[in-house]
Amino acid sequence: MDSLFFNVGLILGLAACGGFIARSLNQPLIVAFIAVGIALGPSALGIVVPSNEIELFARLGIALLLFVVGLRLDLHVIRSVGPVALASGLGQVAFTTAIGFGLSLALGMSTTVALYVAVALTFSSTIIIVKLLSDKRELETLHGRIAIGFLIVQDIVVVLVMIALTAFGGMSSGDTLLQEALAVVVKGALMLLAVLALMRYVLPLILPRLATSSELLMLFSIALAVLGGAAGVALGFSKEVGAFLAGICLASTPYREQIAARLVSLRDFLLLFFFIELGATIDLLHLGAQLPSAILLSLFVLIGNPLIVMGIMGVMGYRRRTGFHAGLTVAQISEFSLVLAALGLGLGHLTEETVGLIALVGLITISASTYMILYSQPLYAVLATHLKFFERQDPFRERIEGGEQVASPDIIVVGLGRYGQVIADGLHQQGHKILAVDLDPAKVTLVESSNVDVAYGDASDAEFLSTLPLNEAEWLIFTVRDAGLIKMAIESLRQVGHECGLIIAAPDRESSAWLRQHNVDLILMPYRDAADSALRQLSTVLPQRESQA
Repeated sequence: MDSLFFNVGLILGLAACGGFIARSLNQPLIVAFIAVGIALGPSALGIVVPSNEIELFARLGIALLLFVVGLRLDLHVIRSVGPVALASGLGQVAFTTAIGFGLSLALGMSTTVALYVAVALTFSSTIIIVKLLSDKRELETLHGRIAIGFLIVQDIVVVLVMIALTAFGGMSSGDTLLQEALAVVVKGALMLLAVLALMRYVLPLILPRLATSSELLMLFSIALAVLGGAAGVALGFSKEVGAFLAGICLASTPYREQIAARLVSLRDFLLLFFFIELGATIDLLHLGAQLPSAILLSLFVLIGNPLIVMGIMGVMGYRRRTGFHAGLTVAQISEFSLVLAALGLGLGHLTEETVGLIALVGLITISASTYMILYSQPLYAVLATHLKFFERQDPFRERIEGGEQVASPDIIVVGLGRYGQVIADGLHQQGHKILAVDLDPAKVTLVESSNVDVAYGDASDAEFLSTLPLNEAEWLIFTVRDAGLIKMAIESLRQVGHECGLIIAAPDRESSAWLRQHNVDLILMPYRDAADSALRQLSTVLPQRESQA
């Protein structure tokens, strides 16, 4: 026991060091944990060896991962972005599976192994993508919403795949096949009925009482996840499927956000052992022989998957810019791909060499796609001219709404945050013809309801700016207080040319000084201007005092 305690402490310490290095390189922690597992595994230092305790931690982490996915399964997100989430999600899964299956067969894999590898290539990491888009403040953009929509579609598909694999993995052939298939359907129906009964009759009664203590609510949630996983195993499915359905039980309750937020840290801690264990199963002696195959499959994921999404979105009427940014989010395989590989290993369908190949593809694609997403703007600027094929002549889903109404606005207001929306509404009430522009569809819809003409788009994109009536408007007011976006917008305006005056809201003094050098007619300083206005109002009610010497 003392030896186990020391080994766990050593694993955690080295994982923390590896995580620090990964964060310094802007890499996801998954990469660091798998790399640490490889270093600690039998093929290297030999510190991490298979053990019941570490395997238990790993399985608990996977159960909580699926539980949180089920907890946050929000079908309203899919509906909010319309058919594009379903079309791009299902279309990408279908095309990637078909092409990946062909590539895997060409690499000499058996049919079963090729199918596993092809399916593993289709799933993208919801955790990584949400984190990166959140850091870039792009979750509420159109491409961010579409990406979250088809990632949810992928999550549903992967759970269905796991159900199929665990249910039919041990089936025999012959006369019993139909009986076993019927048994699977009956057991699945029983699980769904149990979930519905809990959601309707049990949880509404006990959750309000449990919620009086946050610690008790968390304990109940963890117990539900683990018991759900155990029920899944008992019914012949898997712990992942059971935990996922357990999460769905709480997805419609008002406590789901609190539970999910509190469980994230525990989930990530336990998943550390899964990735460490997975890395430890990778034999360094086999990686050299697998490297050519891993590079070929990684290139397909990094290049082929985004092109598939861009093609689908282009056909549906989206600009190539939106398709490009959404497509980058599928340029890696996910933790679910690794869970799927581990499941195949446990069922005897895959060997450790194949699991190592999938993990190596994960290391390559997760690392590369992180940089692709972080630097998506300059990457698009380089590739934009080569991507015209992926945009219809009329990208009708993103053109300006009500074209005739906004033909000749007096003022174009870019940015509909709290500051920009007040300006747009105030100028509209003063009788000016306003065209408001924002990259957040929700804000566009909100302002549209106030009878202000609106357009969805990215004002830092020269192509989009060329569609705006810049030479008919008298002024363009840019209220997005982001120094990087301001500089990109100024450069884009220089490219398209304009005759309207420029009013820019500067986020800080450095940006204000930079704007003075670039022919901006008026520079707004929102916080300073608000403070000056507040001081003028205070001076009317507060008595002035003579300054003391």
